[in-house]
This record gives sequence, C-alpha cells and structure tokens, in this order.
Amino acid sequence: MYDYLIVGAGLFGAVFAHEAKKKGKKCLVIDRRPHIGGNIYTEQTEDIEVHRYGAHIFHTSDREVWDYVQQFATFNRYTNSPVANFHGEIYSMPFNMYTFNKMWGVVTPDEARSKIAKQVKESRIDNPKNLEEQAISLVGRDIYEKLVKGYTEKQWGRKATELPAFIIKRLPVRFTYDNNYFNDTYQGIPIGGYTRMVENMLEGIEVRLGVDFLENREALAAEAEKIVFTGMIDAYFDYRLGELEYRGLKFETEILDTENYQGNAVVNFTDDKTPYTRIIEHKHFEFGTQPKTVVTREYPQKWVRGDEPYYPMNDDKNNSLYAKYKELAEKEKNVIFGGRLGQYQYYDMDDVIAAALACAKNEL
Repeated sequence: MYDYLIVGAGLFGAVFAHEAKKKGKKCLVIDRRPHIGGNIYTEQTEDIEVHRYGAHIFHTSDREVWDYVQQFATFNRYTNSPVANFHGEIYSMPFNMYTFNKMWGVVTPDEARSKIAKQVKESRIDNPKNLEEQAISLVGRDIYEKLVKGYTEKQWGRKATELPAFIIKRLPVRFTYDNNYFNDTYQGIPIGGYTRMVENMLEGIEVRLGVDFLENREALAAEAEKIVFTGMIDAYFDYRLGELEYRGLKFETEILDTENYQGNAVVNFTDDKTPYTRIIEHKHFEFGTQPKTVVTREYPQKWVRGDEPYYPMNDDKNNSLYAKYKELAEKEKNVIFGGRLGQYQYYDMDDVIAAALACAKNEL
C-alpha cells in the first residue's frame, strides 16, 4: 500500500510527491504519457533543450516559490521579450514605448498617452463588455487591429467580441522603453531544461509512466490510501454533467541547418492569415550557440475529447459547469483535485507550485 497515488507527473504532482516524501509518506506517481513533467517537459534535440509543449518561461514575485525551485535547478537570466510580426512589420511586446514609437512615431510617454486617449475617445467605450472593447480602451484601435485582434481570435477560436474582457488584462501596457514581458521580480529558464528539474523533485519516488488512471481506476485506487488527481476533473467523473471546454494546440517542430533562424526565442504572428500564432526558436532560451537550430510552430485548434487539453475556456458557461463538478469533487473523501486541469484554472507555473505547496501543507 502507498499513502498517496499521485495521478500526473507534472508540476503539481511532483511538488506534492516531494513534500509527502519529506514527511515520510510513501508515494506512487503515475502518468499516461511516456515522460514526466507534463506540459513543461523538455527534451534534447541537436544539443538544444526543446520545449515539447510550447514555450515555458518561469516567472514569479513569490519569494517562497522562487526559493523553493532553486533546490531543484539553477536558473539562467533569460528575460521574456517576444516580438510581434504583422505582415512583416516587427513590433515590441508587451506594449511599451518601443511599440508606440514603431506604430505612430511618438517618442515621449505623453505623446503615446495622447494618441491612445484620442483613439479611445473616438471609440466611445465607457464600460468594456468583451475583449475587443477592453483592448481598445487600453491601447486604442490601431494596436488592437494590428497586434491583438488576429492573434487572439486564432488563439481562442472565437471572435474577440465573444471573449471575456479579463483575458487581455494579463498583457502589460507600459509607457517606458521596457520590453520585458513580465512584471515579476524573478524570471529565468532552468539550465538543462525543466525535465531535469522535475526529475530532481521526484528523486527517490516511484514513478510509472504510460499508465492511464481512468482505464485502470479500480486497481490503482486500491493501491493507496488517498489519491491526488491532476487530470481533467470532468473526465474523472466520466463527463456525467457534460464536457468542460478547452483550447487545443498542434505543434510542428523542425531542425534547420542554420545557426539563427529568427533572432528571438518567441515571435508572435498577429495577422489573421498566418495559420500559426507563434514560432519558438528554442536555443535562445539558453543563449545557445549550436550550429543548427530547432523551431516550433504553434497552431491553436478546436479541442475534442481525446486531444491534449491546454487552455481552459474560463467563460461563464464553463465556470458554471466547473462549479458543479467541484461540488462532486468535494464529496470524494479520499481524492484531492489539483493543477490546471483538476481545478480548471489558467495557472502559471508559479501558481501551480504555490497551490501544490499549500495543498501539501494542509494535507500533511
């Protein structure tokens, strides 16, 4: 018998398992994929750490979380500064004075504020009701049309007028010449990749890969006193109340016989004609000098059951359905639900770690 069966070898499961082991608990970690790390899994190709499931940049202002991850990896000084490509025009992201200068030729913050204020006034939006109105009220119509609309509608598969306003609030707007995407105090990429970091978290803990809990539920549940479930909460309950919606992704990765393909780790393609949302050039995450390079194109797509779920669609309809599943989850006496899928939340990595630590502290 194990004290805990932990379903999912991603960040939440790995952190909980590590903390439980420190308390003398015996854990079994399983994952239906053939690898640990969940969506932050990295693998070497051409001596480059490739982010298999899209770009993951660790960032946090939580000193406790930052100190915690330092136990398992040494982080480099990578700063996330993506650029936007609109039909060959290159703009700095997030929106800052470099962006405003390229868009309008303005030089000072006052000039930029005046330009945005004029466009906001012309749009006559007093109370933003959707993403389009929220974006225009933040940065004006020019930036919205070139750098927000096409990218966002590709990403979510819906018109911007059908998306909730809160989505755009994640994107910083600065009136300084600062193109650091995040406002957080700490930021970087673990040297040697995320997989090694998760391996260190799971050191000394039994892990079984290629094991699907939902297909072997009865036998696996019998092996442990309690279950920590980090998969899809609606799948756990056999979708009895209906399916929660997610956004899917397709990745196309290729090795190129060139040292430097695009000059930046992340380039967003913000027009509505380019079918992918961004190209990732992985070597730039670790300032690589390898003779070849590896790039990945990301294509958002409609999610159907059986696909990998990436982004929860946290609109009113889905949040209401999740609330009903949460009520069912609270009645499961020996099951803890955690992580992005188990709690149907758009978590960043530091959020997942903080939630896992809080859960472990409460449980153990």
